[in-house]
Amino acid sequence: MTIQPSLPARLPATFLAKYPKLTREQAGHLRHIHNLATLRDGEWGVMGSQEPGQEWLDAYRYQLATMAYAAGAAHYHHLPALRSVFQDLLDQLIRKMLRREVWGYWFLTSHSGKFVDPDLEELRQPWADPIVRENIMYSGHLLLMVSLYRMLFNDDKYNEEDALSFTWNPIFWGMGPEKFSYTRETLQDAILKEMERENWLGVCCEPNSIFIVCNQFPIIAMRYNDVRDGTKVAEEVLSKYTAAWKDKGMTGENGLFISWYAPKQGTKKPAADIGFTAWATAFMNSWNPTIASETFKTRSVGFLSRIDPGRLNVNPGPVAFALRDLIALENNLNLNLPATIARARKIAANTPTKPEPPFPRPMFGYILLAASELGDDETLHGLLNHVDQFFNPTWQNGGLYYPVNPQQADDKGNWTEVEPFTGNSAVAYARLNVRGGQRKMWEEPWTAKQVIAAPYMGGVGLDSGVDFLRGIWDEERKAMIVTMRSYRPSTSICLEIHNLPVGFYGIYYSGALTETRGIDHSGDVMSISVDVGEEDLDFIVSKA
Repeated sequence: MTIQPSLPARLPATFLAKYPKLTREQAGHLRHIHNLATLRDGEWGVMGSQEPGQEWLDAYRYQLATMAYAAGAAHYHHLPALRSVFQDLLDQLIRKMLRREVWGYWFLTSHSGKFVDPDLEELRQPWADPIVRENIMYSGHLLLMVSLYRMLFNDDKYNEEDALSFTWNPIFWGMGPEKFSYTRETLQDAILKEMERENWLGVCCEPNSIFIVCNQFPIIAMRYNDVRDGTKVAEEVLSKYTAAWKDKGMTGENGLFISWYAPKQGTKKPAADIGFTAWATAFMNSWNPTIASETFKTRSVGFLSRIDPGRLNVNPGPVAFALRDLIALENNLNLNLPATIARARKIAANTPTKPEPPFPRPMFGYILLAASELGDDETLHGLLNHVDQFFNPTWQNGGLYYPVNPQQADDKGNWTEVEPFTGNSAVAYARLNVRGGQRKMWEEPWTAKQVIAAPYMGGVGLDSGVDFLRGIWDEERKAMIVTMRSYRPSTSICLEIHNLPVGFYGIYYSGALTETRGIDHSGDVMSISVDVGEEDLDFIVSKA
């Protein structure tokens, strides 16, 4: 007769204290991302952008990519044991990224135009392939999405033949469909070829336009792939990239990163606000935390105003630059005083401005990305408190988002403008990332060995209607800890727990032992049916 080890009838009341739980808002963001990612093909819900041709900064590609980075950060930093939940979610986002609605803008953009090349005398011959040349604003994000997927799940599906396929098939135009096929590896090769063609300053986004920010994403992807492949591509690229920009200079006279560099004319477009600087530093922090942190800290002066102890407002570019001018003239000026801000707004209103871009940039969203990576808790919480007060938080099918509002500010100067990039993805990323999150993922990406060996939960996704607030394997305690709730009245799911060490286990619901199971052989899967309601359910599988 086999004597089973004893297990406590109840776990200590403090057992879960060391495992932070996602907030209602964080879980709501993940639910909203799932809701958008699983819409029927051709439907985009609240993702509709300001510009109908998907050419602007709130286009589908930017929303989908930032949602993927938010989901990746949530899995890596908060819920590492919930593999099937996040693998399915990232897979759906990548599938959406490959749809022609997302990348089809490139055919017209490839012609070039006077906006990006004022010396242009005739349009270029176009091409539909969104990868082969330029267009890092799409290809770079796609490379990071599929490389992040590979790193997190040890899955090479996107390196299989035709894994990344693009079919250009307008019904009433052309000589027939064209198909362009890539893998994760050939996608990276195409980007490297373009970097070399531009003398390692990066790859063009639009024709004749190299943006600093858009080239951060493929560099991070190369790092993830290096760790898996035993290569040093990112290291070699960064050596050439930093040398090229040291000669050229990334910043303008205002201390902000330039908006873009035009290689044909050899000219730099100065930044009109902190937007691109914030966006770039949020991800540049992965490989250069010194420059990223110092740049955001010093250059955000004037753009952020503390309205009260718990809230930060964002000032438009002209107001922020007026505040900076006031600082230069008057020592010890308090930038947060309403009177000071009012003076700056008056100066900005009476200062001639350069022509505005065709649509507003998602500056608030970019600042949120940077604050989550580089700011202190007080800064991030102050911005998120402003978001929840002025951006009309909306719950739909269990998901949280912030609907579009084209009005930049109310009559008191509080920022109210929301576009789809901020409302669907930037706030979500800011809440789900952690301080220095990109840096940690750069320094310690998961290896194949780690992923293969780690106990994890499978067999379930967000399509079950269940939100997951905890999901972690504690190696020291030999315990799988999962906290769940359903946004529906009641849901039954089957949890599959993989890679548990051989031994005897107690299954606890809300701290009470309800069942015992054994894992007799390495590789056995423990399957458990669970009923989840609207109240939090703490589910723990603990080894005796």
